[in-house]
Amino acid sequence: MTATETGGLAARFRRLIAATGPITLAHYMAEANARYYSSRDPLGAGGDFVTAPEISQMFGELIGLWLADMWDRAGRPAPVHYVELGPGRGTLARDALRAMRRYGLDPSVHLVEGSAALGRVQAAAVPDAQRHADLTTLPADGPLLLVANEFLDALPVRQLLKTAHGWRELLVATEGERFVCTPGDRPMDAALPEALRDAPEDTLIETGPAAAAIVEDVAALLAVQGGAALFVDYGHDAPRTGSTLQAVRAHRKVDVFADPGEADLTAHVDFATLAPLAQARGARWLGTVPQGAWLRALGIEMRAEALSQAAPEQREAVMAAKHRLIGEEQMGALFKVMGLAAPEWPDGAGF
Repeated sequence: MTATETGGLAARFRRLIAATGPITLAHYMAEANARYYSSRDPLGAGGDFVTAPEISQMFGELIGLWLADMWDRAGRPAPVHYVELGPGRGTLARDALRAMRRYGLDPSVHLVEGSAALGRVQAAAVPDAQRHADLTTLPADGPLLLVANEFLDALPVRQLLKTAHGWRELLVATEGERFVCTPGDRPMDAALPEALRDAPEDTLIETGPAAAAIVEDVAALLAVQGGAALFVDYGHDAPRTGSTLQAVRAHRKVDVFADPGEADLTAHVDFATLAPLAQARGARWLGTVPQGAWLRALGIEMRAEALSQAAPEQREAVMAAKHRLIGEEQMGALFKVMGLAAPEWPDGAGF
């Protein structure tokens, strides 16, 4: 993206704010991330961040084995469809499909992706995949085996702040050339659960309506078509307060409002809220557990040892990747895995 294009997004926000007043944080985040993801491959050492599938093949392989096990114990239904939301470079899909096929599972492949730049990379990694802009065009003739890794965290969030005048939504305004957050003037008390309305002043609540809508839609599809789903992301499995919004560029945190469209904007996923929403739409909630514990339960330590024995010269790299995925101070505790399944499908390993 050129400097002119970046300036164009910031200038458009400034014109909009000047004409109509402050915009919602969700509006700002949605447009900034749409510009960001449409124009580049942000992954890897030369990009802005690294995801678990890029760290080690073990991650995608174990997800593939989990899905194959669910499918096998559900009676091996056919046809069956592998679906991935926000599939990045297609690395997870490639590794998961390789593992599935070793156990007789060869699903049709469907990648839900809005970025043309990433779509080209995915086509090279998973050439037989069908691409979709959203969930509405997925096949309806069989169970879905769905994975969403670091997808929900990039969806827009809202932030509500308890002020001296009650709850207000935080909006994005301008202060000179800078973008800043400021409380709106509309009372928002009715938008909060009764238990939170009397929280102390300066309490901040973050909500993710876009993530909630995706999980509800996936749950409804599972309830009708059958199947199972894994949502893997950094987030919390108990209610919490405070802002988690951040921007990452070149593997470093930067100012959220410095260059809209030039950094990856994310927020922690509120798994505590998502689980009951999925249940309300007819899916079974299998559980939400730390990524490290889940991968250990699926045998990542044995897989790492097997890879090391097959290629002794790679042992140090394999063990470092394993630690990054499961270490408590790495991704093991911060990242969570939430499992969903159709009502008649079995329980899932690791939950």
